[in-house]
Amino acid sequence: MTPTSPAPAWRRFAAIVYDALAVVAIVMVVGLLAQMVTGGKLFDEHGRMLTWWYQPLQGLVVGAYFLLSWVSGGQTLGMRPWRIRVTDARGEPASWKRGSVRLVIAALPLALVLIFPLTSLKAALWAPVIGWAILLSPAWFDQRRRAIHDMVAGTEIRRLPT
Repeated sequence: MTPTSPAPAWRRFAAIVYDALAVVAIVMVVGLLAQMVTGGKLFDEHGRMLTWWYQPLQGLVVGAYFLLSWVSGGQTLGMRPWRIRVTDARGEPASWKRGSVRLVIAALPLALVLIFPLTSLKAALWAPVIGWAILLSPAWFDQRRRAIHDMVAGTEIRRLPT
C-alpha cells in the first residue's frame, strides 16, 4: 500500500498519544527484567541508582522500537490505527540512515532533563515536553506537514489510502 498525501498534523499527534502508551509498556517490561537480573537492587535506600546500565538500556530499547518500526514497516503501533506511515520525500520507506537521523533529532529534547541539578524537578520534566512541542510545531504549518526532525532527516508522515 503506497502512502499518498501528507498526513494531517492531528493524526500525527493522535499517534503520539498511542505511542506514549506503548513506550510506557516497553519501559515497564525492561524495568521488570532489570529488577529480575539485579535481584531488585536497581536503587539503594536513598533512591540512588546502583546500576550504570539501566537508563541507557531503557533508551536503547525504546529507540530500537521506533527505529525498527519506521524502517521495517514505516509504522509504530500508534500510527497503525490512524493509517499513517513514515516515508522519504518520494513516498518510499525510510532508510536506516534517515530513520536514525530522525530518531536522534526527535530524542534530543530528552537531554533537557539534565537541567535537573540546576533547577527543580518540575522544570526538568517540563523541559522535554516544551522541546518536543517546538520540534513538532512546524507540522501545523509546513505544506508537507513535516516536523523539524522530518525536515532534517528527509522524512514525512503520509496517509495510507483507504
